[in-house]
Order: sequence, then structure tokens, then C-alpha cells
Amino acid sequence: MIPEPGVVPAALAEPTVRVRAGWTSAVVLANVGVFAAWLGPIQVLLAQQSEAVAPGNKEFVFGLVTGVGAAVSVVANPAFGAISDRTMSRHGRRVPWVLAGAVGGVAGLLILADSRAVGLMLLGWCLVQLFGNALLAAITATVPDRVPVAQRGVVGGWVAISQVLGALVGTALAAAFGGFALGYVACAVFLFLSVVPYLLRSGDVRLLQRSPLVVGEFLRGFWISPRRYPDFGWAWLTRFLFNVGNALGTLYLFYYLQDEVGISDADTGVLILTAIYSVCVLTTAISFGRWSDRTARRKIFVTWSGVVMAVAGVILAVWPTWPGAILGAVVLGAGFGVYLSVDFALLTEVLPNARDRAKDLGVINIANSLPQVLAPAIAAPIVKHLGGYPVLYLLASFVTVLAGVLVTKVKSVS
Repeated sequence: MIPEPGVVPAALAEPTVRVRAGWTSAVVLANVGVFAAWLGPIQVLLAQQSEAVAPGNKEFVFGLVTGVGAAVSVVANPAFGAISDRTMSRHGRRVPWVLAGAVGGVAGLLILADSRAVGLMLLGWCLVQLFGNALLAAITATVPDRVPVAQRGVVGGWVAISQVLGALVGTALAAAFGGFALGYVACAVFLFLSVVPYLLRSGDVRLLQRSPLVVGEFLRGFWISPRRYPDFGWAWLTRFLFNVGNALGTLYLFYYLQDEVGISDADTGVLILTAIYSVCVLTTAISFGRWSDRTARRKIFVTWSGVVMAVAGVILAVWPTWPGAILGAVVLGAGFGVYLSVDFALLTEVLPNARDRAKDLGVINIANSLPQVLAPAIAAPIVKHLGGYPVLYLLASFVTVLAGVLVTKVKSVS
């Protein structure tokens, strides 16, 4: 069925009907699943596995696996987003890729569970990143697909919490078992179960018509000119810098607790800090997301969240003790909760067009993934040769403050 001239197809129309709590919960749970599948391994399992496979060179192996996986993510998210935008399944544009992403991610995690060599670790982690990004690209696009602008701060807050809850669930699953193999299996089971509620109640609208595929035009669409869309460009840059700061601050948390703070049971330490951090994110993400909706302002919240996150980095740099780590987790969680909820709402308001929502959000997601490629290359030499963890955390603080300042360059959003 071809829509009449001048009529916006239902799948591309700007949403006006507020979404219900059940739908939001299903979207959040699917997000929790994919982030648990990523952050459980990153926070604990891959670190343990790297130490088991290469005890004398654990930092290099860990950085290699996470860096290559992040490189896959950089390409996969916008690519699957663009494919999702063009999907004409009778179940909608997003549902097929949520399901495929979950199944493929499970396969990658099961490969990791049986990996005792660096090559197999790379294969398994790349599959988890590839298919996890297919899932994430599709599920993220459901927010601008279905949620009105006036509700995006609070829904964005819940979606933001899913990343933190994913870290908490993934870390808990990783720490609950004696070895990394069962931890990977537990993450795989949770990932698959997490998408079931969304698949059953997605409300995804079918795309009835799409433009003809012209390969050159399709590939050029991944470049969104910052000259033509300056607000999108500034939003991309600030998210990139925020994620560079966050990656520098969190990538080596396991080793920071083990080697700098001197905690023998570092995996339990990571779990405790993640739980504290998660509570703080939960508290600020929903409350400040709702406040941002009421005031129709976004940038001031993002700016101050960068300042608060920077304070956390300073605490970790100058006070490498267990009480210092706890205080750092509290402050970082408070700032990051505000950032995640409000910045996500801001991003959905600077997307160039409705037809390419998932692709454009995928381009934004490069700003989430690329720092994971760069962070190991930056962090490893700093930790080993250029001042250690104090320098690393002070650098993370500087980058997050810079990001908070640059968000003021976005003009179309208050």
C-alpha cells in the first residue's frame, strides 16, 4: 500500500501518543540484556579470562580483545541501524533484528565460555559485539519511533538506567560463579530471556514502502555533514568525549582495585562498586530526566553532569583507597545518571530525519563505541609508564569537563 502524496507513513510519523509503562519496561529489559552481555564480560569475565590465558601479559590481551570488539561495534551499529530502517517485515522494522541480535549474541557468549586461546576469545567477543549491536540499534530506535518528545526525558532516563542495570546484572552473573565459563553461560541465558517481553508486545509499525536501494547513496548516508547538521555534529562530539572520559575511568577498574587499591577479591569489589554506582544512577536519571521534561531544557543538565563526573575522577586519582573508591562510585553514578537520561533525550531531538532514525542513532553510537577502541591504546601506556592510575583518572576528568562545555554549542535544543 502506497501512502497518498503529502501523507507521512505511520512508521515515520512523529509520535504523539504517550507510551505505557509496560512497553517502556519491555524496552528497558531488552537493553539490560544486551548491556549485561557486554559489561559482565568487560568488568569481570574478560579480565579473568585474559589473566588465565596470558598471566604475564593480561593488560595487553584484555586491551586487544576489547579494542577489536569495539572496532566491530563501530561498524556494526550504524550498519544494522540502516538495515533496520529499510526492513519491511510484517512484524515491523525493529523486531527481526532484536531477535537476530539476541540469538547471535548468545552464540558469541557460548564460544567465549569454551575459549582457552586469544584467537577464540577474539572470535567470540566480536560475535557478541556484532549481534549485540544489531539488537541495540533496533531497540534504541524504538524510542524516537514511539515516544513523544515531551516524554523522552523520563523514558530516556529509564533507558539510561538499563545500561547501568545491565552492568549490575552482568557483573553479578559474572561474580556468582567460580569461573568465567559459567559466567558467560549465565549472561547468554539472561540475554535471550530479556528480549522476550519486547518481542511479544513491541507494537512495531510495519514499513509499507521504502525508497529504491542505490548503493552509493546508501553508503554516503553514513556521513552526516556537521556543516549541514551542526547540532548533530556537536551532539556527536560531546557524546564521544563523554565516552572517552568514561572509558578511561572504568576500563581498568578491576586492575585498579587489585593493583592500586590492594583488594585481593577484586571481582567482588567491582560488584559492590557497580551496585553503589547503579543506585546513584537510578536516583538521578529518572528524577533529572523528569525535571528536564518539565523545564524543556537539556544542555544545562548535561554540562553540570560533566563537572560532577570529573569530580569523581579526581577522587579516584588522589585517594586510591576502598573508601575513596566508594565515594568515587557515588559521585560518578550521580553525574552519569543525569548525563545518560538527558543527553539521550537531546540526541533524539537533533536527528536529521525520521526515515533514518536507527541509522542516525547508529552513527551516534560510534561515539559510544570508538572510545572503547581508543581507550586501551591510551590507558595501557599511562598505567604502565606515564604516571599510573592518578594520571589516567585526571585525564578522564579533563575530558568529561570539556564535553560538558562543548554541549552548549548545540543551538536547536534549550
